[in-house]
Amino acid sequence: MPDHPDTTQIMARAIALARNGEGHVEPNPMVGCLILGSHGEVLGEGWHQVYGGPHAEVEALRMAGDRARGATMFVSLEPCCHTGKTPPCTDAIIRAGLARVVIATVDPFPQVAGQGIRALQNAGISVQTGIGGQEARDLLAPYIQLTTTGRPWVIAKWAMTLDGKIATCLGESRWISNEASRAMVHRLRGRMDAIMIGRKTACGDNPMLTARPPGPRIATRIVLDTQAALPLHSNLVRTAREVPVLVATGPTAPEDRCRALENAGVEVLCLPGEQPAERLAALLGTLGQRRLTNLLIEGGSQLLGSLLDASAIDEVHAFVAGKLLGGVAAPSPVSGAGIHRLAEAPQLDQPICEILGSDLYIHGRIRRH
Repeated sequence: MPDHPDTTQIMARAIALARNGEGHVEPNPMVGCLILGSHGEVLGEGWHQVYGGPHAEVEALRMAGDRARGATMFVSLEPCCHTGKTPPCTDAIIRAGLARVVIATVDPFPQVAGQGIRALQNAGISVQTGIGGQEARDLLAPYIQLTTTGRPWVIAKWAMTLDGKIATCLGESRWISNEASRAMVHRLRGRMDAIMIGRKTACGDNPMLTARPPGPRIATRIVLDTQAALPLHSNLVRTAREVPVLVATGPTAPEDRCRALENAGVEVLCLPGEQPAERLAALLGTLGQRRLTNLLIEGGSQLLGSLLDASAIDEVHAFVAGKLLGGVAAPSPVSGAGIHRLAEAPQLDQPICEILGSDLYIHGRIRRH
């Protein structure tokens, strides 16, 4: 069968379809799929729409029907070959009689990891990999990280003034950013598995940490609170039976405080380790074991600094207001031990800058050295 002249563009369409599943399919990967006839006509397309639902390949095959026989499939991730919540996609592809499958990238999930490709090849189907591979891996970065390292994708978010302050010298921080920026934050929250803050931020700001209006996911609200000192009258505790709250404590947290929080509907997780960095690493590992894919960090500066020191920040969303606060005592977004040499400083890879009214919105992923 002759090669399609626009394979890169076709795969780009499959990857764009995959993005429709963002926030709906995690911890599964976002996947998009197209089936093309011999003249390049689209016979079927689909994407993984909801966790536990049909995969992208099945959706596209359903649309193509009998026309799929002898056709070419473009799919952004290697088809699965194991039974999970749905049957193997490789079986459906083989039954449909496809002649060729073009795959952007291999699935790192241990039960797939090249085995899906081999199953197709063993059935006599021509398989090509690598078209649009980098673009697919960029889209799948949170899934790939969770699968290969066992920890969630960590997204740092903050709002600051033009001179890098997140509050005045007296601690006032509402509101540094404008309404458009805050609406963007709510959309970001709506696709998160968890949102995390430190105890000082929880007590000082008394936030809800919910998405308004709601998004496709309901994030677990996490507070790092070594001594379980989160007030029972706080907004987080008061709404713990409606939206999950997890308070991560240390081994010295008073038992009566832990019981009081649990009686209010809060999950209390006692983390091992004498040092905060040890407990933070343990928490990230636990969240990974629970298959939480995307974790949003909303402050404060000490928590963000600890994550920076641990090289655990994967993505940044910064909202910069055109305001000046000044003041030596006015806090900045990130504290911690800090980076000692400029050459070692993490930086955003191809950052995106947007104007949101009077604010500048800068976001991008951290480039690893």
